[in-house]
Amino acid sequence: MAETFKRLNRELMYHGVIVDFYKDTVQVPNGNVVEWDFIGHKGAAAVVPVREDGKLLMVRQYRNALDRETLEIPAGGLNGEEPTKDAAARELEEETGYQSEDLELLITLRTTVAFCNEKIDIYVARNLKKGEQHLDEDEFIHAEAYTVEELCGLILDGKIEDSKTIAAVMSYRTKYC
Repeated sequence: MAETFKRLNRELMYHGVIVDFYKDTVQVPNGNVVEWDFIGHKGAAAVVPVREDGKLLMVRQYRNALDRETLEIPAGGLNGEEPTKDAAARELEEETGYQSEDLELLITLRTTVAFCNEKIDIYVARNLKKGEQHLDEDEFIHAEAYTVEELCGLILDGKIEDSKTIAAVMSYRTKYC
């Protein structure tokens, strides 16, 4: 017998710039009615920029949620119905100053399936061409290059905790190294 869940109601509690917060009322298989939190996310794209020397470009930036700087792959939210490949190319240029027309999908990631629908398509960018960063007024980002081995060490030492970056680096290592 298949278990059935039935959403009875989804109430918007807060509308934000990046996410919307909802209270869902759901009937579970035994007939009980429960309330669950749901965060609706507009989607995102990220990129693993690979230099000619094989090093990966990372970005160091302040993250308010952690109240500290992090080392991550370049990433950002989608602009409306923008294709994720276009968003990845845009974020590559904005955050690192590099451009690429050689982007290949590496992995699709769902960051926190228990309460959020965020989906991030992560691309690999090769044949990078140097340009200029185009940072927003509130962005202070520094691009840095690392070997895959250095990044894996930072991950295993707990110095990189960002899930999209961990998934991207480990997937890149598995597929290309």
